[in-house]
Amino acid sequence: MKKTNHFGYWLLLALFAAGILGCQKLLDEKPDQRLVIPSTLADFQALMDNFGVLTAKDLVSAEISADDYYLTDADLAALPGEYERRMYSWQKDNLFEPGSNDWAYLYKAVYSCNAVLEGLEASTIERDTRFNNVKGQALVYRAKCFLQGLGLWAKAYQVSSATDLGIPLRPNADFNMPSNRATVQEGYQKVLADLKAAVPLLPVKALSATRPSKAAAYGLLARTFLYMGNYQAAENYADSCLRINAALLDYNQLNATASYPVALFNPEVLFSTFSPPPTILTNTRAKMVPELLQAYQANDLRKQVFYLQSGGASYFKGTYFQPALFFGLATDEMYLTLAECQVRNGKTDLGMQTLNKLLVARFKTGTFVPLVASDKATALNMVLSERRKELVMRGMRWMDVKRLNAEGGNIVLKRTIGGIDYTLTPNDKRYALPLPEDIIALTGMPQNER
Repeated sequence: MKKTNHFGYWLLLALFAAGILGCQKLLDEKPDQRLVIPSTLADFQALMDNFGVLTAKDLVSAEISADDYYLTDADLAALPGEYERRMYSWQKDNLFEPGSNDWAYLYKAVYSCNAVLEGLEASTIERDTRFNNVKGQALVYRAKCFLQGLGLWAKAYQVSSATDLGIPLRPNADFNMPSNRATVQEGYQKVLADLKAAVPLLPVKALSATRPSKAAAYGLLARTFLYMGNYQAAENYADSCLRINAALLDYNQLNATASYPVALFNPEVLFSTFSPPPTILTNTRAKMVPELLQAYQANDLRKQVFYLQSGGASYFKGTYFQPALFFGLATDEMYLTLAECQVRNGKTDLGMQTLNKLLVARFKTGTFVPLVASDKATALNMVLSERRKELVMRGMRWMDVKRLNAEGGNIVLKRTIGGIDYTLTPNDKRYALPLPEDIIALTGMPQNER
C-alpha cells in the first residue's frame, strides 16, 4: 500500500536526516549515479544510514490487520484504494498494491544490507572497530527485516510446524538468484544467527538511535525468542538489554495534552525505526476500539499521552516517533517481555515486580497501587493486558495474537462492516498474509494456503 505523505512527518524526517548526514561523509558525487560503487568505510556507513530504505520503511500491514482500531463505514468507503479495505476485512487475496507494498520495502532493505555485507567482506578495509560496527549494523537491520517478514507472511512459530513455508532469505545482492521460500524454522534461525553475530561487533551505545547498538541486538533477540516461545532465552536477552539501558520516562513529566507529548529519541528508545502511517491508520480516520480504551485505569496517564478525543471517539496520537508509527525497540517493551517471561518461567512475584516498575512511571504520582497476583495465570493475564495497552500501534499486536493463539489463547478478531460481521478465528490460515500476487507471478513461489 502507498504510505501517506504528511507534512509534519516529512518535515521531521528532513530534520532527522540533516542530523545524521552532518555526522558522516556521504558517497562522493559521480556523473552517473548508477556507477556509484561503495569502496570506503564511509561509503558503507552511508548506505546503512539510508533512512529512506532502512529506517523509515517498517512494515505496516500487521498493524492494518490488527484489532486495536476500527473505521466507520463512511471512512472505509472513502479510502482511495481497495487494497487497504481488503486487508482491513481479512480477505484471502489481493491485499497488496503491485510494486508499492511491504514486500518491496522489505527486500529493498535486505538488498542494501546484503550489498554492505558483501562489499565489506570483499574489501581490503582494515578489520577494526569501525569495520565491525558497520557490519554489525547490517546484520541487525537484515535480521529485523526478516523477523518482520516472518510476522506477516508466515504462521506463528511452533516446534511442531516449523517446516511450514516462511519467506525467502535472500543471502546476497545478486538480483539474478531465484527466490525460494525457506521454512519458518530456517527463517527464525537466520534471524537469531544474524543477531548473535552482531552482538560482539556493535558498540554499547550507538552514535544515533537509528544505528543498531549492542542493546538493540539483545532487544531483538528477546523479541525473536518470545515469538518462538523460548521464554528462558527471551528472559535472558531482555535482562541483558535492560542491563545496558533500563531508563523509563516518568509520564508525569510529559505534557499529556500536547499534540506529541513524547520527545523524539527519548531515553527509552533503544533502536528507532518507523513508518509514515498508511491512509487507513491516520489519526483522523482510525478510531481506537472501546475495549482497549476501557482497560486503562482512571489515573493511567497513557490514555492522555497516547490518544486524542474528538467527536466522541479516540484517535492514536503516537509514541516515540510522532507523527510516524514507531516500530522500533524501547525499554518499555523489554520490561514487558522480561515480566512475561519471568511469570511464564515460574517467577511470578519477580515478574510482577518488573511489571510494577514500568507501571509506576505511567500513573499519576501517588496513585499507583502495585499489582499483585496470587497465581501464575492471573499474573500472566495482567502482563499481557499491560503489554497491549503499552505497545499500542507499535507493530506487535498482530504477532502477539498469533503467538498467543498458537498456545491456546482463543483470541477471536471481529469487525463489522456494512452490518456484516467479519471474524478471524484462532490459527486461521489468513494470519499468514498472502504473498503479493505480482511476486508469485514473477517468481513461481508457492502461495500461502487460504
